Amino acid sequence: MYERILVPVDGSATSRKGLMEAIALAKLTHARVKLLHVFEMPLLGIGTEAALMRGEDIYNVARDEGRHVLSLAAESVKAAGLEVDEQLLDAGGKRLCDHVAEVAQTWRASLIVLGSHGRRGLQRALLGSDAEQILRVAPVPVLLVRCSERPGA
Repeated sequence: MYERILVPVDGSATSRKGLMEAIALAKLTHARVKLLHVFEMPLLGIGTEAALMRGEDIYNVARDEGRHVLSLAAESVKAAGLEVDEQLLDAGGKRLCDHVAEVAQTWRASLIVLGSHGRRGLQRALLGSDAEQILRVAPVPVLLVRCSERPGA
């Protein structure tokens, strides 16, 4: 069935919900899990600290935050007794969905699992949907785990 599950993570509650579903599925199928975090240079710096940072420093902060996100997610996978791989990528101007599809293909993933806000209407149009873009380009099946945006839901 599913032997290799790719899980894009960003540290959000939605991402964690997708990760938990991937862990449950991996335990059932004895699958290996690969965590992927794609980071990019922030377009704008906000606050006084950002105004004092050089471009290289901002890049390092974004990269280090990505490493932290991966580390926390990997701890959850390991705590479930599963094998885990981690990959950190610089977006380098490419869309997230293209990175996910490329990693899924080169790693030979059998499934991609990710959380989704399930936004609709104007909110979806304004914010876009990484999940929808991944669905469109993924070379393997995708499991979307819906996460409500309402606090406590």
